[in-house]
Amino acid sequence: MRPLVLLLGFGVAFAAASLGGSMLGFDDHPGQLYRVWHVMNYGPAPWAWDRGWWAGYPELQFYPPGFAYLGALFAWPTTGVLDVGTVYQALLWLAYLLPGVTTYVVLARLTGLRWLALPGAFVALTLSAGLASGVDGGVRTGMVGARLAWALLPSLLGFLARWAEDERPLSPAVPLLLAAVTLLHPAQLPAAVALVVLAACARGPWWQRARGALRALILAAALTAFWTLPLFLRLAETRALAWGTLSLGEVARPLPIVLAALAVAGLLDRTPAGAGERLALWWLPAMVVVTALDRLAAEPLGIRWLPAARVVDGAWIALVVAGGVGAARLARRLDAMPIMERLGVSPRSPAFGLGAAALFALLSLGSDTLMLRPGAGVWPSLSSIERGLRLPDFWSLLGRLPEGRLLFVRSGVPLVYGGNWWRPHTHVTALTPVGGGRDIVHGTFTHPSPIAALVYRGDAGPGAITQLAEQLDGRTLFGERLEALDPARFAALADRLGVAVVVALEDDVTQLGWLAESTAFRRRLSLAPFVVFTRESAVALPTPRDGVWRTTLAGEAGGWTCARVAYYPLWRADADGAPLPTRRGADGLLEVRLTRALQTVTLRYDPGVPELAGVVLSAVALAAWAVSAWRSG
Repeated sequence: MRPLVLLLGFGVAFAAASLGGSMLGFDDHPGQLYRVWHVMNYGPAPWAWDRGWWAGYPELQFYPPGFAYLGALFAWPTTGVLDVGTVYQALLWLAYLLPGVTTYVVLARLTGLRWLALPGAFVALTLSAGLASGVDGGVRTGMVGARLAWALLPSLLGFLARWAEDERPLSPAVPLLLAAVTLLHPAQLPAAVALVVLAACARGPWWQRARGALRALILAAALTAFWTLPLFLRLAETRALAWGTLSLGEVARPLPIVLAALAVAGLLDRTPAGAGERLALWWLPAMVVVTALDRLAAEPLGIRWLPAARVVDGAWIALVVAGGVGAARLARRLDAMPIMERLGVSPRSPAFGLGAAALFALLSLGSDTLMLRPGAGVWPSLSSIERGLRLPDFWSLLGRLPEGRLLFVRSGVPLVYGGNWWRPHTHVTALTPVGGGRDIVHGTFTHPSPIAALVYRGDAGPGAITQLAEQLDGRTLFGERLEALDPARFAALADRLGVAVVVALEDDVTQLGWLAESTAFRRRLSLAPFVVFTRESAVALPTPRDGVWRTTLAGEAGGWTCARVAYYPLWRADADGAPLPTRRGADGLLEVRLTRALQTVTLRYDPGVPELAGVVLSAVALAAWAVSAWRSG
């Protein structure tokens, strides 16, 4: 246990210096906290309508809900005792530490060398390398679900290694782990499926083992059907986030090269190896092939739902594990040499494992392959950001403005002066529905809703969103240059979106002269760093009450009128007891065909056949899994 204690000692020291006890407010963290709040207020149904962002959206139907569920699961019992931000921060500590722990456990089990499991676990704990699941992406930036899913992959390897080594049935933990990976972040699913396929082929009789693997995959798919079934059947209601391209720059550095060399040495070593070791070693080339196929075949065909820039995270954890196994095989060869005994050096000794970990750390110096120290001032807390931006005063101001949605000109707020889009920033304005009680458009990170596509590129069409929202901040809005945006087009879009207030930063004001001069947003208020442009009168939005939404719409009898809420197939409209036709507008908003020029319309939002079928399938699968687990126990 001493190696694991040392590993956790380093991890706790790093987490205390960087995460501390106050919730992070950097980059995506406020938006991830909002999703936890969404589950606590709107319930766990993935299709639950969230009115707060983007003129409404089923927020968790098209974003992996696993982390939001986990946060709400721990926050609910502690409501009134622990702040939800405290629960969030505790889970962030878990997300940081977990990859190191799971990697250590699987390497120690596969190799039998606890001290030599330490270097690989240390790399898994500190790996950054520009990965969504690394320390910078998964902890500092806020892609917490991706890191948690990544951390489960070594555990999955451990269970599959046992299956590969003996004749015992496949553990019932395997479909549960597959389901958890799917719900936390499907980008890690190719790595998980590759492991299952390799384990099925590890030994004979292969057909019998293939059936066991297929059953596990089918059961995992059924367990997650409550989310995945409507996800697949409603894909037209979301936009792939395909920004970023796969870069091999991080691989061409000393530490990854050494790990790859150790993995290759392990594959070429002809000494007997257990089925679990072989599984770990062959996982790496399998993931190289999977990532290459994604990048060179799937993406050129327009299949961008699992971009190679995210799938490659699975190849990295496979590299770490394979390198650890290769190092252990090399160590066993060295241990058998008489000269090692004469020198009094053993690869099984603590000095050998600590030395290897130190060498890996030295190989990463001068690059961001490993994050070994937090750095000063780069992990700002939410409370410090709220004080610095005077957010309580800002949200209080918003509460006194006319009713209607807020349109943020930017997705976030820079935390340092400069012009580079990647400079430190926060999407804390995503919390406006919580802190200010106002529904917003924009003001949060890159998002897959059609309305987000409208704001980013000027249309709500089906193409992938290929640019980060931060890259457009202060430059464009609705697909046009900020300073050259057509006032008439802006006014029409703002009216359809139900926007009553436009919020900009002081840096943007020089580009927004047309806003107060040529539109209804003539009243200007300042509360640094924000500048607020507002209408004098409210904008009517659908109001939820008693499970339905009511709004009064004005248009032509027999014509289509915008309901000022985002379109989704689960909306139904009626007036005077009779149903009204609905459709998706060209801008992604719900339109209703009126029978009178002025009509009060009732909007109903209820789950459809895919949603109900998914829940039933998951319930049946959960019962089947429970029976299977009971029998295997």
